Amino acid sequence: MQSTDDRANGIVNSDYTHVIYAGEAFLPDLLPQLQRHFRVETQKEIATLGEYVSKQTLLSLPDAILIEVDEGGECFRFVEKLKLNSLLREIVIIFLSASPSPDLSRVALMLNVGDLYISPIPANDLCNRIKFLIRLRSFQPRVSGAAAISLKTDFPVKKRIFDLCISCFFFLLLLPLFTLIALLIRIESKGPIIYRSKRVGAGYKIFDFFKFRSMRHQSSDDLVKLSELNQYTPSDGTPATFIKIKDDPRVTRVGAFLRKYSLDELPQLFNVIRGDMSLVGNRPLPLYEAKSLTSDEWALRFLAPAGLTGLWQVSRRGKGEMSERERKKLDNFYAKKYSLRLDLVILLATFPAMKQREKV
Repeated sequence: MQSTDDRANGIVNSDYTHVIYAGEAFLPDLLPQLQRHFRVETQKEIATLGEYVSKQTLLSLPDAILIEVDEGGECFRFVEKLKLNSLLREIVIIFLSASPSPDLSRVALMLNVGDLYISPIPANDLCNRIKFLIRLRSFQPRVSGAAAISLKTDFPVKKRIFDLCISCFFFLLLLPLFTLIALLIRIESKGPIIYRSKRVGAGYKIFDFFKFRSMRHQSSDDLVKLSELNQYTPSDGTPATFIKIKDDPRVTRVGAFLRKYSLDELPQLFNVIRGDMSLVGNRPLPLYEAKSLTSDEWALRFLAPAGLTGLWQVSRRGKGEMSERERKKLDNFYAKKYSLRLDLVILLATFPAMKQREKV
């Protein structure tokens, strides 16, 4: 178990993070990866899990419990009882299920569990999610406005209403432009008009992120070869967290125009309408970037909504001299200070910032 001081400082030491796994169905596939990151104990049944937890002291309680959902609903009764105990309710609970169900999602939400995974379960994503939820539990009491930031990442209702009204208005207004851009992309090069990728947003949730395709189809295969052109490469030679390539040779002619005026970002209005993102927030990150941001210093950025625009876009974007650390600091600042008033200021500053000074 971690020390009390470590928990207070938001530190998650994987070597000491104690995870209990209850069930057998997914254990053979998940256990090897879990054991690489945590100290894992297993319980075959919910009944034995309840007995085990009841015998623990404050210092030996698990940090997280992974529970396979059973047909009889015994797992729900266990969690319901757990939440009634003030000493146990902060343990991170994650449900694992063989199949999706609206009722299961509703019950999981009602019980305020950390997450619900449906088979097939990505082991690496699960490990990162456990680390984040434990870290979030440590951060919550110290984050300004913590009442609006829960494990379910529920954000202010006013912000959601504002997002829906503005994004729906512009989505309908810009439909003719969407059609023209789609036609130009299709004429110039083969491949899908909309580029879809997995991104990590608020609460380390993964979702499908939409952009107009601005590169040659399957150009991501060339990324390793172009790493020396990365704008965010640190001067000391250490690996970069963020990737942004100046004069990227993979970009098409239409794509270069779209990027210059940020028109390639317009399909993210649909992400906002779906609830994946907000109009203003911290940019959702590709999986390879988010994976390196699970350190304690920067986990705070994932407490903020994922946004179509944000502080770093309007303050330093396209100027080239912004460091990786400066961008992270802006993300953390927004996570602690975001409000509807700040969102309006950022939105008004976004329009003049849409034209980029550099080809990135």
